[in-house]
Amino acid sequence: MLPPFLKNLRFWLAKGPLSNYALDRWIPDADAEQEFMPARQPALRWHVLVMPLFFIPLITYWIIGPAYIADVRTFILGTLLNYTLSGCCVLTLNFFTQRILRSFPALNQIWMRVWRMLLVFGIITPAYILGGIFIYDHFHLFGYRHDPDITIKILLYNFLVNIVSVGIDETVYSLTKWRESAFEQEKLKQVTLQSQYESLKHQVNPHFLFNSLNSLSSLIADEPEQAEEFLYEMANVYRYLLHTNKSTSADGEAELTTLETELKFIDSYFHLLKTRYRTGIDLVTSIKPDILAHRLPPLTLQMLVENAVKHNVIAANKPLLLEITTSSAGDTSTVYKTALGKNRPAKENLIWLTVRNNLQRKNNRMASNKIGLTNIAAKYRLLSYPEPIIDDTDGYFSVTLPLFEPGTPT
Repeated sequence: MLPPFLKNLRFWLAKGPLSNYALDRWIPDADAEQEFMPARQPALRWHVLVMPLFFIPLITYWIIGPAYIADVRTFILGTLLNYTLSGCCVLTLNFFTQRILRSFPALNQIWMRVWRMLLVFGIITPAYILGGIFIYDHFHLFGYRHDPDITIKILLYNFLVNIVSVGIDETVYSLTKWRESAFEQEKLKQVTLQSQYESLKHQVNPHFLFNSLNSLSSLIADEPEQAEEFLYEMANVYRYLLHTNKSTSADGEAELTTLETELKFIDSYFHLLKTRYRTGIDLVTSIKPDILAHRLPPLTLQMLVENAVKHNVIAANKPLLLEITTSSAGDTSTVYKTALGKNRPAKENLIWLTVRNNLQRKNNRMASNKIGLTNIAAKYRLLSYPEPIIDDTDGYFSVTLPLFEPGTPT
């Protein structure tokens, strides 16, 4: 495993300096290894190229005078001294600009970044210039004599260079951020279409439909009232599935749905399961009423419940217990810390939803393509939320995922 520094260097050499801008998160390819690339830091920006090529020699000539190009020794020593000062200046600028980019990474925060960067440049670069002039004057280096007019000239030139430098940096950052956003939207569209396809398969799944109709047939003769209720809930299930696909926009982006809506759908879906398995299955929900307006990707709960039913034994003497609960970040410290340790953007004060079942795996375990869980994780990753956390210890299988706040844009 390469150290983080070598990984960043290898990526920089492969992709070029522009790729290092912004990219405060990365989207792994579908076939990528499960090894997260370190967070990409904003590169040492254009000053690294501008100052050595033009700015530093010109400033040095203004300070020292004609002796700078007339004497080889003066040229070498003066250049080395000013390169050292400029290198320290660049590192200081890079430290503060990285903090600014981390604090204001969004495309719509341009002016929040620009005025802070101008302020940082306007303080740090004059400080290094005046510090360098003080060194020349105090030690009388190369016969230097302080000239206020030259100092003002240098500061004015530095002011113009700062404006151009910040402008170039912000342009490259915004373009790269826009490219990253477009890439994420395309990936999200692909994930949504895949989820749509899986949902469509469930709608026409002959096995699920056969079981539902078979249960309905047995109820019609013996329990007509319950048969009517079963048919009503079955219609609700398919109505919601159709509505979910219909609500997907033309460009492939699916809207988030409220937790309350998903729970109503799960009530109907579980009614079908309960009618079929009777005492072999049970569902317990513990949801605080004040978070029902929080949102999540549609059909998330259905995928998780179906996953539990598919891979576990369900019998009257070995009932499958499903639990759906919610808690805040403070109530789930272990889960929350796990989310923070996955190289993903962390968000404070999240509400977490947990779907849990007791583990009683089937002996002839069915092959799983894990498409459902993969789709859920990909949607959260592409929407910049911590990914769902999967745990199968202590005899339980649980999936814990964060809920989107009401009004969260997709």
